[in-house]
Amino acid sequence: MIITEMTRSECLELLASQRLGHLACCRDGQPYVVPVTFAIEGNYLYSFSLTGQKIEWMRTNPLVSLQTDVLGEHGTWRSVVVNGRFEELPDRIGWKHARDRAWSLLSQHANWWEPGGLKPADESPTQHVFYRIMIETMTGRRCVAGQE
Repeated sequence: MIITEMTRSECLELLASQRLGHLACCRDGQPYVVPVTFAIEGNYLYSFSLTGQKIEWMRTNPLVSLQTDVLGEHGTWRSVVVNGRFEELPDRIGWKHARDRAWSLLSQHANWWEPGGLKPADESPTQHVFYRIMIETMTGRRCVAGQE
């Protein structure tokens, strides 16, 4: 097996093909990692959650990472790690376009609100948080079968 670096375009292609990732945030030196659904457009990853620990932590420290991967046959894999900045998309004037865009991108997939929480129509809208992560850096690696 050979591990190689992926190009930026290969990283973006992998991110566009996935909807589940692992989001890492940190507060007071303590890391926290949770699964999230996401969609990518341009230099942003869009996601959704109910209020809770990850939202509170990201509001305190907006620096986050997101990792996603694909497992292939015979031990091959591809993995991308994004480092970026959390930005909440509040339900108020000035944020409508970004919030509507997040909803539009995420809702293209069935059960898009999982694992973030209940479907938005099921709860008070004030408990739902749409957010995006501005991509600052990105790396990717892949493991491929070596030559015999």
